[in-house]
Amino acid sequence: MQQRIEAALVALDPEHLSVLDESHMHSRGLQTHFKAVLVSQQFDGLNRVKRHQKVYATLGDLMSEFHALALHTYTPEEWAKIDAAPASPTCAGGHG
Repeated sequence: MQQRIEAALVALDPEHLSVLDESHMHSRGLQTHFKAVLVSQQFDGLNRVKRHQKVYATLGDLMSEFHALALHTYTPEEWAKIDAAPASPTCAGGHG
């Protein structure tokens, strides 16, 4: 699943892309929770909501195959200033 998410996000022409499987931090089983750090010029001029919508649209039907995706989206200029994404919180969702 991790590789499938990465392969789909290549369509956004990222300068940096990392997709981490964080399922071990949650109770829903394997390959259910992911964190994506994506740096793309395509995010220039877009607010966080619009950036996330662009990612969701790019992933399409793949979105229905896992429970959660923590997104950290940056322009190259923003990424140069921080060079790291924040840590993901533990799951607040249901158990099972």
